[in-house]
Amino acid sequence: MPIRMGPAGVPLSCKGRTIVEGMDDVISLGLDTMEIQTVRMVQPHHFDQYWQAGILSHKAEFEMNIHGPYYAELLGDRVQRNRALAKLEASMQAGKVLNARHITTHVGPYGEMGRGQAANEQVANVMAGIVERSKQLWEDETEHPAFPWLEDGTPMKVGVETSGRQELWGTLEEVLEVVNHVEGTVPVLNMAHIHARGHGRLKTSEDYGELFDQVRTTIGTKTFYCHFSGVEHLMGNAQHYTQIKKSDLNFEPLGEFLIEEGDWLDVTIISDSPLLEHDAMYMMQNIERSRHKQLERKAREDRRRALAAQAGMTPEEMEAREKDEAEKRIAAQEAPAEKKTEAKVEEKKVEEKKPEKKDTKKGAKKEDGFFETSSDDDDDLF
Repeated sequence: MPIRMGPAGVPLSCKGRTIVEGMDDVISLGLDTMEIQTVRMVQPHHFDQYWQAGILSHKAEFEMNIHGPYYAELLGDRVQRNRALAKLEASMQAGKVLNARHITTHVGPYGEMGRGQAANEQVANVMAGIVERSKQLWEDETEHPAFPWLEDGTPMKVGVETSGRQELWGTLEEVLEVVNHVEGTVPVLNMAHIHARGHGRLKTSEDYGELFDQVRTTIGTKTFYCHFSGVEHLMGNAQHYTQIKKSDLNFEPLGEFLIEEGDWLDVTIISDSPLLEHDAMYMMQNIERSRHKQLERKAREDRRRALAAQAGMTPEEMEAREKDEAEKRIAAQEAPAEKKTEAKVEEKKVEEKKPEKKDTKKGAKKEDGFFETSSDDDDDLF
């Protein structure tokens, strides 16, 4: 079960700001992937960086990905749609040079078309055109010596991302319907968006299990590309990303699912958190904790089976006996503490019942001293 993790951009801790330097830092942190952000536009002077990063990723077998413009209007009029596609074209050119395995894109607002089958069909037609353009980019320069990764003839996959707001196209069901009909596309499961749009639906490992099962049964894939971060949301709309620990979207249930029941998955998880590589490391450490818990549990089960075989019992009977013994040990440990507590309570009650001693003599002396006057004192005053 491969699990790859990495940040959405050059790490915050990277001293340099180039992509190659960011890749070096990501690899040194023990992370496995990275997503380059071209959220507004692609700068031509960055293509040297893209080429160097592509060569490094090809030699190091490091997974590179790219994110197209955040704002898109693929359901708008012809002018709006062509403008969005022109920006995406530049990102695809960068992805080819970068040796990207996925390019992620948004669809944008429903606009006048609204929700429904007509909108889904238009998105499917647009995505089919994007996939075809991706193939053309890969085939145009298959013999170019600068891009050896083009020789295998496998173009980058077009990722359709789930959206986090009600007015934007991109519910999980809409994305799966389009991906199911357009070969070469993959769903990008943005967990923060799915959680927000579903009014906080991802709470337990069972919730994640249902999500992945829904994707598998709909499009029949075992390979997943995901984004994860904390999120603030209100009334089914994502407000903004947050660090994971400050959100009601917890990573622990996802980590538990991936280790306990996700052995059939091949998953890439990109950290969209404002903390980037810090939260990517946090997710990786959480995965390792879940893996250690699984190993400890398996070791206990193996030991229980061995002891049960020696005692001529079933593993279930041995487990029940272990529970009884554990309960007895806890009761034995708690008994002295309870006795001490009871003794202290009884001692306190006895102290409260004792009558208070009044020092009448002292009180009398004080009173006498206060009111008593003498002639000697009077003589001293005058």
